[in-house]
Amino acid sequence: MKKLEELKELLVVVDMVNGFVKEGDLADSYINNITQRIEELIREFQSSQSAQVAFIKDAHKEGCMEFKKFPVHCVDGTHESEIIDELKSYSLSSLVYKKNSRSAMFAPGFVDDLTKMKELRKVVVTGCCTDLCVMDLAIPMINYFDGLDRDVEVIVPEDAVETYDAPWHDRQEYRDMAFRLMSQEGVKLVKTLGGVSDGK
Repeated sequence: MKKLEELKELLVVVDMVNGFVKEGDLADSYINNITQRIEELIREFQSSQSAQVAFIKDAHKEGCMEFKKFPVHCVDGTHESEIIDELKSYSLSSLVYKKNSRSAMFAPGFVDDLTKMKELRKVVVTGCCTDLCVMDLAIPMINYFDGLDRDVEVIVPEDAVETYDAPWHDRQEYRDMAFRLMSQEGVKLVKTLGGVSDGK
């Protein structure tokens, strides 16, 4: 495992788990369309000595507060909370965090590890859902770094995030809304992400 103190770039893969992509009350198979793009980014980051990958897993406790707002999903220890097969093998050499809320900032150990990444200059956030767990990580992360006067760029590539479609939740409308809100807060939006290891 690469030393946290030496990392300059971090790729965060948010909630690419079965419960949002493959099965369960909150799954939408359309989200799987970004899997190949995320896999390409993972390979690029893992090949760099100064970059690392972090997987975020929605892994709720039984009867957690979030289940008052959303259907029961991704209970810790179930198949729903596991990373999808297409990406699972990459997690073996990555950082992995479990979260019990929509924001990975509150996942045990996540902020502690960010604090150790003194050389960090770039964080790329991918995964799902754009208007929920992706946005609820990207914006708090901007606030976290600003609060510490750390110059860390938070980037969301639009071709590596996705959200779900439902009668009460139009995919494109909520994607666009999330992009506007993130941009307003200082998150850098890019259509696609090019080379990662720029040596800066």
